[in-house]
Amino acid sequence: MERAIAATPSAQQMEQFKKLPKAQQEALAKKYGLNLKDLKGKQSDDKNTELPESTIEPRSKEEIEADELEEKFKPKEDELKPFGYELFEGEPTTFIPTELAAIPDTYLIGVGDEVKINLYGKTSEEHEVQVDREGRLAIPNLSPVHVIGLSFRELKELVKSKISEEMIGVRAFVSMGQLNAMRIMVVGEAYKPGSYTVSPLATVTHALFVAGGVNELGSLRKIQVKRAGKEITTFDLYDLLLFGDSSKDVSLKPGDVVFIPPAAKKIKIKGEVTRKAIFELVETDDAQSVIAMSGGFKASANRNKVVVSRFNGFGSRVTLNVNFNNATQYKPMNGDEIVVNPASQRMKNTITLIGAVTSPGNYEWHKGKTVRDVFTSPRDDILPIADFSYALVIREVNLEGNVEVLQFSPESVLVNNDSNLELKSNDTIIVFSRYDLKVDEEATLKSLAYSQEQLKLKENIELWEQYERDEFLKFIGVKEDDKFDFSEEEEEVISSINALFEEDDEVKEEEYAVFSRHNLLKPIIAKLQKQATASDPAKLFAVNGRVKFPGVYPLPNNANFTMAVAAGGGFLESAYLEKVELTRVHANDLKQVEHIQFNARAELSAANHTLQSKDTVNIFPKPNWHERLEVEVVGEVMFPGTYTIQRGETLDSLVKRAGGFSEFAHKEAAIFTRESIKRKEKSQIQRLTQELRRDIVTNSFQRQSRTASAELPYEDLDQILKDLSKLEAVGRLVIDLDNPSSQSLQLEGQDALYIPAIQDSVSVIGEVNLASTHIFDANKDVSGYIKASGGFKQKADEERIYIIKANGSVELPNDSDSWFAVNQAGSQLSPGDTIVVPLDSQHLDSLTLWSTATQIIYQLGLAAASIATLNK
Repeated sequence: MERAIAATPSAQQMEQFKKLPKAQQEALAKKYGLNLKDLKGKQSDDKNTELPESTIEPRSKEEIEADELEEKFKPKEDELKPFGYELFEGEPTTFIPTELAAIPDTYLIGVGDEVKINLYGKTSEEHEVQVDREGRLAIPNLSPVHVIGLSFRELKELVKSKISEEMIGVRAFVSMGQLNAMRIMVVGEAYKPGSYTVSPLATVTHALFVAGGVNELGSLRKIQVKRAGKEITTFDLYDLLLFGDSSKDVSLKPGDVVFIPPAAKKIKIKGEVTRKAIFELVETDDAQSVIAMSGGFKASANRNKVVVSRFNGFGSRVTLNVNFNNATQYKPMNGDEIVVNPASQRMKNTITLIGAVTSPGNYEWHKGKTVRDVFTSPRDDILPIADFSYALVIREVNLEGNVEVLQFSPESVLVNNDSNLELKSNDTIIVFSRYDLKVDEEATLKSLAYSQEQLKLKENIELWEQYERDEFLKFIGVKEDDKFDFSEEEEEVISSINALFEEDDEVKEEEYAVFSRHNLLKPIIAKLQKQATASDPAKLFAVNGRVKFPGVYPLPNNANFTMAVAAGGGFLESAYLEKVELTRVHANDLKQVEHIQFNARAELSAANHTLQSKDTVNIFPKPNWHERLEVEVVGEVMFPGTYTIQRGETLDSLVKRAGGFSEFAHKEAAIFTRESIKRKEKSQIQRLTQELRRDIVTNSFQRQSRTASAELPYEDLDQILKDLSKLEAVGRLVIDLDNPSSQSLQLEGQDALYIPAIQDSVSVIGEVNLASTHIFDANKDVSGYIKASGGFKQKADEERIYIIKANGSVELPNDSDSWFAVNQAGSQLSPGDTIVVPLDSQHLDSLTLWSTATQIIYQLGLAAASIATLNK
């Protein structure tokens, strides 16, 4: 026989014990065989008792944090609680039914009950009479009557009959007054079993309330009422809790015993049910009873495969699968654990609609449903920005989730009633925008009237984009508000440098339209690439050249050249349709490349060429095609303006068409700009700024290795950076209008010729004390103009002075003292020239690129200023 060993708690354990709720204190004391009263009595004695030092070292902070982390990420299961016990849970209550309620006719009269009798007729009197210990009711002026054991109905009839017989002309109205309390017993597995005084109107549930309810060992389904040793009724509390049936909640009588036996059988129900709990079983329970107990299945429940785990009676546990959708023979047994798993979240008999549509989402599918059935009203169902020539259907083809692509033209199917496309379950229809960039799409939408639904859709799209971006940042472990720690000075330098590297021509990811081909095709192409095998290459093809959206596209079933053109957005105006080329790489021999050329016009109608995986369709531009061959003439010509030219036309021909030069024209200062040169200059500036960036960062962030005198003041460095960030390429080509080589220069589209008026000045800029412009004096040389501008600054590079001529060329001054002297005869300066005194690079800690940078700034700045003056 096992003996319970009572442990002696330490002082720390007692402190923790005292902080627990009363119910938990009782449970622990019972579990370890301790007397709760003795523990409370010893608490004061323990304070004065010296306890031995503990040999257990306290846990470290790291161990505590590790345990807390493990507990935080440990999967938590919903704790199941026994059903129904919480209704009466708690301390016993003095709750009794109110005596103001109507007394039922079946109420049995007992000793001490008070009866109210109202007489009316010949006399009007009111009497309150109490049933005495002999069970008699003594009505004034009448003989007593024996009423004990009568029902309330029988009492009323007896009193009325007696008064009508003994008091002629008088009638009576009988009611109950104060009722005498009675004593009952609540025994068994009650929270507080014992004898209780209750109202004579009390029922079984009232008795449970006053006893504090049923403990967790007790039965809710076999509560017995015994009277004089005999069982009167058995009350199943589940009838009341589950169905609201109180027919078995009988009224008690004095001396009744409410007996709560232990619960013999229990089952657990969890998962996709309305009520997850531990339920008590009785012999009559079946599968329908189990469903009723759980409150029914949730809509997401998988009723076909309910898992039942039970003991087989041989010391092991087995698992059963029960189909609750059909009539089942399942009989619940003690210890069964029923788990209702969720049904698959995979959609069935559904098609999904995404992209440039008014109502994206899931829609019902049925056999025979077509694209035309989905878009019953194209103007209402599809957004105005949609591409009506290109749309896709993505269809799963096997259990691995591999997909195939079907292509169709919404305009052909919905408007022209061409061949309709039949859909299958779980198909996804993608409708694209006919715009690639957000700015183009928004410009179109602004001109249209939005409905409230469309505005809401637009907000949802923006929120979804932000959500996807946040999820990506979480995936790579970067927070959006993460910042690097730099000093204020370093941040200012970096911000100035960053302004130099903005790529205006490159389209950023966030600039693409939400429903553009770029955004919607990306996951499809990635999926096709992943599912490719050696025997089944990736079903992709490319469209290059003169189409609206060149790029890589999914290869649809039965793809042909016409479908490829639709995927690319259609031909551009410059497309040459007489000759297109299909390049094909054979899968078996990658070295074997086939070039197929054909007429696009004939192919669009005949559709002879089908496409294969990795095919490339090349659409060439028309020979000698140019979008716009226009040039501009500004300034001192007879007819300035914009002229349309033909290829091969020369600069001399353009000047003649403009009526020749005016009498005020300064031909030597003519400025000629060209777009191709402008692009080249922009590339050079970017290359220069990249080199400067590296040198600036290196020199600025390692100042501790240099002396203070060698440092460039931050203000000067930052100013030059800002100048570079604002710098725009001009694209100037140096010309001499009197030179035959310049006159025979062939023009290109967007060329510009600027002819300024005659200038009588010379400018001095750079590292002089007062940068200024002076009236041209043929007797002055370079040094004379510099003296007139206040002389050199301390950081001026006197050995590298140069002259920017009015036509844009650069010359070195004819100074006999200079190492760069090239001509000793005559005056070198002429009206319109600019003398540049550069910054001495030695002041920048051997950063020689500064001299190049300042030269670019001065040259481009002068040209831009001259052009701006002419355009005013």
